[in-house]
Amino acid sequence: MLPPIASNFVAGETPEAALAHVEGLNDRGVAGILNLLGEHYEERPPADEDADAYVDLVGSIADRDVDACVSVKSSQIGLDVGDDVFRENLARIIAAANEGAGAEGDGTGTFVWIDMEDHETTDVTLDAFERHARETDGNVGVCVQANLKRTRDDLERLAELPGKVRLVKGAYDEPADISYKKKARVDESYRDCLAYMFEAFDDGIAVGSHDPAMIEHAAELHADHGTPYEVQMLTGVRESAQFDLAADGVTVYQYIPYGSKWFSYFYRRVRERKSNALFALRAVVGR
Repeated sequence: MLPPIASNFVAGETPEAALAHVEGLNDRGVAGILNLLGEHYEERPPADEDADAYVDLVGSIADRDVDACVSVKSSQIGLDVGDDVFRENLARIIAAANEGAGAEGDGTGTFVWIDMEDHETTDVTLDAFERHARETDGNVGVCVQANLKRTRDDLERLAELPGKVRLVKGAYDEPADISYKKKARVDESYRDCLAYMFEAFDDGIAVGSHDPAMIEHAAELHADHGTPYEVQMLTGVRESAQFDLAADGVTVYQYIPYGSKWFSYFYRRVRERKSNALFALRAVVGR
């Protein structure tokens, strides 16, 4: 059983619990992004097992006809074992997610997000996204982080591709020479990146933020440019705001972690950045 601090942020330990959580969200106009907890496997068997679980999950999403997609971490499906393992497992997840899609199928397939981890994974993750975005005609997305100094340039590359791009501020404590360390500077970068996306992207903009100022900024940019966008927030964080946005007609997705590895999930978040511990505590006691 999940302890209270975990149950605020994790939908459950099984895919059935996670899918039931999605159904409840769908009833309130919010879609789900399902993420099986697990990362940084240094041997192939657990990476293959989690890839198998994602293959099963995209089938369950289709069978239950819920408004949901999946999000995978590169290190979870084999990047720490080898680039070839990551590429192989990602390819078979995306292939399973796209069964039945296209002109001869009966749907568009299940959307697959590729999460971004620390800066050492950026290039291989963006390369994988570019390859699969073209192969699936955009039925895949990738996350980029505003705290990295390179991200504004990366967006110019991504603007030419089909698919979606999720912009987040960035939770990893990156080296100072490649990242912005002050909150005000990260916020400035986020605004600048978001403005570029609304100007240069035709669609596929995902605003990954709980910051009301950034969500309001996105709404203003949408009003100016008309570019479609969606807002993505975590399970257990400002959920009332998620429902309010959905009621106002904004496309909202909730990022939904689930699985038995909840302890390592919280441990890594706290180890990466001490402020995450305070963030979790605030959420438990009332946000």
